[in-house]
Amino acid sequence: MRKFLRVVRNIFLVLLACIILFVSGAFVYHRIKLNQEKQYLDNIPGQMVEVDGHNMHVYSEGRGDHTIVFLSGWATTSPYQDFLPMAKELSGENKVVIIEKFGYGYSDEVPGERDLDTVLENDREALQKLGIEGPYVLCPHSLGGLESISWAQKYPEEVEGIVGMDISVPGFREAYVATEKKKKLVYSGFNILCKLGIMRVLMGTPEFENEDDKIRYALEQKEGMNKNFISENSNIVESIDEILTMPLPTTPTLQFVSKQTNEISNREFPGTDWMAAHQELVDASVNGKLVELDCGHYVYKYEQDKIVSGIKEFLKTL
Repeated sequence: MRKFLRVVRNIFLVLLACIILFVSGAFVYHRIKLNQEKQYLDNIPGQMVEVDGHNMHVYSEGRGDHTIVFLSGWATTSPYQDFLPMAKELSGENKVVIIEKFGYGYSDEVPGERDLDTVLENDREALQKLGIEGPYVLCPHSLGGLESISWAQKYPEEVEGIVGMDISVPGFREAYVATEKKKKLVYSGFNILCKLGIMRVLMGTPEFENEDDKIRYALEQKEGMNKNFISENSNIVESIDEILTMPLPTTPTLQFVSKQTNEISNREFPGTDWMAAHQELVDASVNGKLVELDCGHYVYKYEQDKIVSGIKEFLKTL
């Protein structure tokens, strides 16, 4: 029996040593690669503005009667890269702005809670410091929708219109309640794996087709599943509860909604209705319209032409 226990102990010690060596190697390799990848992040495309003692990246181009502000969805690696094609299409007759919140893209990862008020006030301060004045036409995707709704509620004079791209909505609160704690645990685990470099090793290095791919990969490795992402996710229900203390905004709105998100959400969360929750925003608006798109959640990638065309028509009504 003692001999058996010694064998088990030795096997355990060997496995433990292997795990320690693997984790140590992955961490060192990750740090070396991060240092090498800094070269891809040297050329900042927009402006870095100091907000609350940290650097936030804001890109803008064009000029015109309207100022369009793109706000990304949750954990988007590079809002700048994602929205740049639409910005190019719209900047001929408008000023177009892409905000990269803290923890996103080229912006710093910052300490502290990332609740709705903090995110909103940080973004407003960045625009004010850069001299980008409202009123704004907010164009949010996914989680950025909650920020836009709150913005219109608290500062209606700053928001000329809202163009939602399959945004998170207060009417879907119970679905967020059902997944909040589980997601926080999972994302915290991913955060550890990313910081240790284990995710980099497990996923391997992809083949890059162009320089933008290298930049996106460098940003993915820099950000990982960072604490700002985790904090935002943990505050979704609290954010919705804050929004629900006030009437929904009457701001003119155009809501692009994914049929696929609707089907998936309604199937996974019986008793909820993604499309109806968006219709509530449209009904509250003085000039609202809902457009269903037969594509996935990242509607601006799948249906860019339709969305750009819709935004241009929407601006004419403001």
